[in-house]
Amino acid sequence: MWRTKVLDPQYGMHVWPCAVVLAQYVWFHRRLVFEKTILELGAGVSLPGIVAARCGAEIILSDNAALPQCLDNCHRSCQMNNLSGVLVTGLTWGQISPALLALPPVDIILASDVFFEPEDFEDVISTVHYLMEKNPCSQFWTTHQVRSADWSVQGLLYKWEMESIFVPLQSFEANKEQLADSPLPGRHTIEMMVITKVTM
Repeated sequence: MWRTKVLDPQYGMHVWPCAVVLAQYVWFHRRLVFEKTILELGAGVSLPGIVAARCGAEIILSDNAALPQCLDNCHRSCQMNNLSGVLVTGLTWGQISPALLALPPVDIILASDVFFEPEDFEDVISTVHYLMEKNPCSQFWTTHQVRSADWSVQGLLYKWEMESIFVPLQSFEANKEQLADSPLPGRHTIEMMVITKVTM
């Protein structure tokens, strides 16, 4: 169904367990993504975005503007999956850049394991907040690996006027050690959230 390979053992050069779980969520909800405009943040090798594109979404892949090798991975993943015309852009979390300002309206924002380093949490949330201000009906679909019971984004979501719903992995058949012929996610503890703007 999807083709990816491990290119390098760095953050954006590797398929992480969370990406496989988020890709499974996208596949399970493929009717919801059909003909939607979807932005993947921190895409790296872009597995969730590639799956969304295969499900008929208009996809935009993004990664850190200062990491051209990650943006090259986005392009290579598109080539490996015979996807042409996919916009790949450099977006650095927490920064309002010309690339961020130029984005078209988006329906869904995807991100897998962007809550990896606690010092990045607010930059990610502020970027998503900006996108939701421009696109009030958009949703943020994200997966993260539980690495510490002390790390949470809930306080930041409250601060930035967003709310989350935790999605049980079994509800989209992702509560397995192996998905889609991949040895991932393995025995990692992965959580899935759908985040939206708080409505008054």
